Amino acid sequence: MQKKSQFEKLDLKTKDLTQENIAKISSLFPNLITEVEKDGKVIKTINASKLKEVVGDYATTDSEVYELTWVGKQESKQKIVAPITKTLRPVPEDSVDFENTENLYIEGDNFEVLKVLQESYLNKIKMIYIDPPYNTGKDFVYKDNFSQSKDEYDEKSGAVDEEGNKRFKNTTTNGRFHSDWLSMMYERLVVAKDLLKDDGVIFISIDDNEVANLKKICDEVFGEGNFISEVVVNRPSEIAGNYTISKHEYLIAFAKDINLCQLKGDEKITISRGTVGNEDQTMPIIEFPKGLKCYNLKDGTYNKTRQIEGSSENIENLTPIIVKDGVLKEPIKLKAKWRSSNDMRNFFANQGQPTPAKIAGEIIEIYFENDKFNPQIKKRTNEKLSSIFLENNRGSKNLKDLGMGGTFSFPKAVNFVEYLLNFGNDNDIILDFFSGSSTTAHAIMKSNISLKNRKYILVQLPENLDEILKDSQGVQKNAIEKAIKFLDSIKKPHLLTEIGKERIRRAVKKIQAEIKEKNKQTKLAEEKVDLSRLDFGFRVFRLDSSNMKDVYYNPKKINQTTLSNLKDNIKEDRTDKDLLYQVLLDLAVPISAKVGEQQIKKKTIYKVNENFLIACFDEDIDLELVKEIAKLNPLRLVFKDSSFKDDSAKVNAAEFLKHKLPGCIVRVI
Repeated sequence: MQKKSQFEKLDLKTKDLTQENIAKISSLFPNLITEVEKDGKVIKTINASKLKEVVGDYATTDSEVYELTWVGKQESKQKIVAPITKTLRPVPEDSVDFENTENLYIEGDNFEVLKVLQESYLNKIKMIYIDPPYNTGKDFVYKDNFSQSKDEYDEKSGAVDEEGNKRFKNTTTNGRFHSDWLSMMYERLVVAKDLLKDDGVIFISIDDNEVANLKKICDEVFGEGNFISEVVVNRPSEIAGNYTISKHEYLIAFAKDINLCQLKGDEKITISRGTVGNEDQTMPIIEFPKGLKCYNLKDGTYNKTRQIEGSSENIENLTPIIVKDGVLKEPIKLKAKWRSSNDMRNFFANQGQPTPAKIAGEIIEIYFENDKFNPQIKKRTNEKLSSIFLENNRGSKNLKDLGMGGTFSFPKAVNFVEYLLNFGNDNDIILDFFSGSSTTAHAIMKSNISLKNRKYILVQLPENLDEILKDSQGVQKNAIEKAIKFLDSIKKPHLLTEIGKERIRRAVKKIQAEIKEKNKQTKLAEEKVDLSRLDFGFRVFRLDSSNMKDVYYNPKKINQTTLSNLKDNIKEDRTDKDLLYQVLLDLAVPISAKVGEQQIKKKTIYKVNENFLIACFDEDIDLELVKEIAKLNPLRLVFKDSSFKDDSAKVNAAEFLKHKLPGCIVRVI
């Protein structure tokens, strides 16, 4: 009997979360597991009756619970846990510096893209910023109108019986308007949450139409206790309605775990006087220690502090003040209406070391500045997220400055996204899965000038602008017409993604030119910006069906006709690079990983992050080639199942690797 190969086959599809959850329950309560037949296949499931027995009196089937619900929510939950077999195919010809960049631009439906990225970027994203389509029926991203047809809504909601007769008279117009939008957002937010790091945060721009529902969705997905803020964002232009003039929209902010999340903005140094003018303020006595610095003061003895007529902030000294060599020679006691007496006492008790202040930041120095002897308190603080953002520039001007004026309706401003980025860290990965005109990429590249190394992942549906134009009107029709005209001028297809990619390319050129000009005017070498350290590239990937033929996932579909096509289970139009990146996704390796190529015995070897993963998809692989590859000491090794010269070569290679590289994970596709 021939010895079987030890190679394990890659699944090449996203995880079946339902079966994963069942497996977790099985490990705790194996007696709850039963088997049922579904689509001709026996699968494991949960015995609901026995589950109720396990939880006893805590089990309930009461449908009256506090939650936001809508027609289609259960269907969304099923979509979230169902596996998909799609993959991301590299598009080097649309990319910039594909081999070296770590930035990603992904074309495709963002729900499916998020599911494909779920393993590779699990707990890796520090910040998500999205500006999803507002539910006005006028946006041209995803569906033009998120309201369902009346007949469709009535059927799904149970408003009519099997014969089409109404079951109740209450209006369903409001539900029809919201349901599809809620499903669209809910599905994406649930999957996106898994990508966030434990200390990660999500920011979502929204307007009046759905802000209340969005907050409730996020309460459910992220947990009500992880709510950070609902920020009022000033509109750069006003929108007049029938009764009001809208001057703002909103930003919803949630943490994945509020106990781990730290929103620290830019560091600031502030100086404030130690007294206040409040008439009702008490006047405690504080002792200022020997050695405290005294600026703009001559050495000598001061028996009285300088008084200002009519000031309620005058300070009374209870002991003589002796200044020598610019510092207090002896401790002194002063009485006044202090701004924060405890903060000053704590600082002195801490021997003048940085000390947390009561309200915010930390005190780093206290000193006297003149003979009024009003202590100056120097604090170091980090900017906090404000509940109101007023300095919102016109995002349309950012596009105009790039020669792309009018090509996108209502783009977000670069300075607004930069403001949000300041609350992250220097090396964060930022995800925007409604990337639109690519404002997020533009903002990240600008922020990186100041010694940051942030990376972005943008996702955008490649909407056909010609199709959208047919149903558009007003401002958006004008923007689409200008976008189409612009794309014609640069000889690009009429796709929304082409606007986003071109915006990044032009932003890069503008930023580089500005840096070069500033460097010319900067005399000190250490103050010049090193262009070589900045990542101005981006890898383009396109969502597509799996690289594998359908029978790879459905063995029951094999028949005499398909057997002749099974010499290779890979689709004929797919390249080795296509296979490589699907393997990376399946093995939970980021597709921004560094990929190198090497020739061994006239075969192409792909090296991912040096020896972390090595793949070879060439034909006629034999034991000698495997021995040479083993010298690279890979941690993971992947081949095509059909690539081995013969069954003997496959068996021998498996046995060799088992003994030569016992810790190496070897897979075939």
